[in-house]
Amino acid sequence: MANLTKLSEHLATRSYIEGYTPSQADVVVFKAISSAPSADSHPHIARWYTHIKSYEAEFGTLSGSSTAGDAFLGESEAAAPAAAAPAAAADDDDEVDLFGSDDEEDAEAERIKAERVAAYAAKKANKPKVIAKSVVTLEVKPWDDETDMAALETSVRSIEKDGLVWGSSKLVSIGYGIKKLQITLVVEDDKISLDELQEQIQEFEDYVQSTDVAAMQKL
Repeated sequence: MANLTKLSEHLATRSYIEGYTPSQADVVVFKAISSAPSADSHPHIARWYTHIKSYEAEFGTLSGSSTAGDAFLGESEAAAPAAAAPAAAADDDDEVDLFGSDDEEDAEAERIKAERVAAYAAKKANKPKVIAKSVVTLEVKPWDDETDMAALETSVRSIEKDGLVWGSSKLVSIGYGIKKLQITLVVEDDKISLDELQEQIQEFEDYVQSTDVAAMQKL
């Protein structure tokens, strides 16, 4: 169970449980709240709850430690034993600021939250998109031991595509005097289809008998 009193005080000047982006700490506290809080009784929690719920599908990928959320778990102060009420009341009398302004504090809190939300949005917008790439080891087999392997490799490397970079190569013996070309390449996964690339290589029918992907690793 989440301590709504402590949580509301915390979120009055913050957008998240910890840091400036959603984390596992937000997930822990979110799951400890059984239903969406009322915007009338807990406006700060309601705002935070709606925002974190939009990340629900990504809960498993959020970073950070979940232990930071433990500070906001447990019963709310309203549910504490009645015996503690007199002492709390006495403390309240000592801490009352007769000259304070709730409106000024709320306005300052909203300003801080707005600045942090804007900073987060700008950071997210400027974050570069991660391009998925793979390192592939491709094997190209000739027809026989009389195949011109230099011409075969030249033909293979003549294929140019956006998202394709040819790397190092070597000839590997496969028996009976026949050698295959083993060549490394880096591809952008969204741009290059290995099946189509192999078909294109196999169109060099004078040199190429077949092709195989020997190894593949994500960068």
